[in-house]
Amino acid sequence: MNNFKDFWNQYKGAIIGVVIAILILITGLDKLILAIVVLFLGAFIGNYVQRNKEDVKSKLKKFIDKM
Repeated sequence: MNNFKDFWNQYKGAIIGVVIAILILITGLDKLILAIVVLFLGAFIGNYVQRNKEDVKSKLKKFIDKM
């Protein structure tokens, strides 16, 4: 019994993470989570480009010139 307690205390976070991941995959929430992540990523990139227009333009021009 002591070995099980030691195992549980050492790997508790990993076990809980695996159970949550299995529940997300079974219920199909992975598609929703991916959509939310893509939305936030798009908003972050759009905000960055809007605030740093000249810097982004020069970086894109250098990148295109290298190609």
